[in-house]
Amino acid sequence: MYQYTLFIILSLFIFSPASAEKTQFKKETLGQQLFFDINLSKNRTQSCATCHNPSHGFIDNRDNDVKGAASLGDDGQSIGDRNAPTASYALFSPNFHRNKKGHYVGGQFHDGREKDLKGQAGGPPTNPGEMAMPDKVATVARIMENKAYVVQFKSLYGETIFEDEDKAYGAMAESIASFEKTALFAPFDSKYDRYLKGEYKLTQQEDLGMTLFFSQQFTNCNLCHQLNKSPISKTETFSNYEYHNIGTPINTALRKANGKAGDFIDHGLLDNPAISDTKQDGKFKVPTLRNIAVTAPYMHNGVFSDLKTVILFYDKYNSKSAKRQINPETKQAWGAPEVAENIALKELKTGPALPNKRINALVAFLKILTDKRYEHLLEK
Repeated sequence: MYQYTLFIILSLFIFSPASAEKTQFKKETLGQQLFFDINLSKNRTQSCATCHNPSHGFIDNRDNDVKGAASLGDDGQSIGDRNAPTASYALFSPNFHRNKKGHYVGGQFHDGREKDLKGQAGGPPTNPGEMAMPDKVATVARIMENKAYVVQFKSLYGETIFEDEDKAYGAMAESIASFEKTALFAPFDSKYDRYLKGEYKLTQQEDLGMTLFFSQQFTNCNLCHQLNKSPISKTETFSNYEYHNIGTPINTALRKANGKAGDFIDHGLLDNPAISDTKQDGKFKVPTLRNIAVTAPYMHNGVFSDLKTVILFYDKYNSKSAKRQINPETKQAWGAPEVAENIALKELKTGPALPNKRINALVAFLKILTDKRYEHLLEK
């Protein structure tokens, strides 16, 4: 069932109380154990790693009878409405805030409803549709079942940590966040990174794709998917972490499966409890493009299965070709935007239409953003 056995073996460090005084505990080590612990879910079937599998780019690689568009809950029945975003490189998303230009930036989840990784890590355990623990008290009780956890929590957070369930639950979330900030989640060792170090030679197609991607004239990719000013930055995450409505259509198959068909609308950023401005309706956070080629399906609702389809979707805004107005996956016209207001037409219509050669080159470039340990997944 699970395909991350190696990671589990690496994460299971069992400490006895007798050896505690000699052990220098680390929050990231504790967080690593918690990340893989299925006992933190109601029916003891799911862990963080279930929906963020480290062997598959930290996404939910299960089909879940919806082609992987959304995750299945611990109850074996609940299906979400959004695609689980990759946890890789998530540490680089800044805390949720509004920048000087008035744009909302950063945070975690597709709508930024948690400002940071700690907040995100604390969400799934008590979410009824995810790990489904009834409350924080029950979750902390599960933690205390594990003597090794008790020793580590007290060593890291104080002897009285379990006297306050809120603090203990917060310590759990903080530990998981510490693990997610380690190099395991952001190795920066893709072919692109090796190219920057002079360790990999780009193919002609990859080189063309890179040139197009960073171009200010031939594509609009860099408007949202370039964080640093220099195209040769060693810490480029390929997202500016802003929020935009790009006119993504409803995933009708997913809605049919999860019972949310009908009048239900995913309002994106507007569903963030901190946001009431209707101009934010339908906006979602720009995702990182790191590991994008191995973390299908795409968009916040997993509506597209193929990476090339995503680029063709963007190109429909600039191309007058009748063929470009057809979704190659459905053989029908692109679906209407779920939220028709606030579409980022200025950004979407920047640049010319793209011929097939350039679209294929962009796909080739995006593939070289794959971490080294996931390159074998490209063959699949």
